[in-house]
Amino acid sequence: MSPLTESASAIWPLLAYTVAVLGMIGLMLGLSHVLGGRHQDRVTGEPYESGVKPVGNARMRYSAKFYLVAIFFVLFDLEVVFLFAWGIAATEVGWPGYAGAMVFLFILTVALVYEWRLGALDWGARPDRKRATGRLTP
Repeated sequence: MSPLTESASAIWPLLAYTVAVLGMIGLMLGLSHVLGGRHQDRVTGEPYESGVKPVGNARMRYSAKFYLVAIFFVLFDLEVVFLFAWGIAATEVGWPGYAGAMVFLFILTVALVYEWRLGALDWGARPDRKRATGRLTP
């Protein structure tokens, strides 16, 4: 068998699967368009969130603190991925792997304490604190 014939025979299941998926998507969209209900009440187009009526503009601006906390969450959530991988390979990596995982956790803990002390995780206004010199912060 030539390499071209061999690669063509290996790829046809992928093409058949792709055609089947696209056909199923088209069938579901078509059936929902044909069989779906149509009504235009006055409140149909209004936003609804957990039983609370909307107030204000949907285009309001968020503080940059919101995005910082979200980024910190993603960064610290990635530690779970690394620790999960270490947990799977714990028997193969042995004590050196355990020591590496503990160093990793220590560095993350130091980073979290640093961010906390810096105030990067504070949502509200900072309370007045005295500096080492005894003066109030602005």
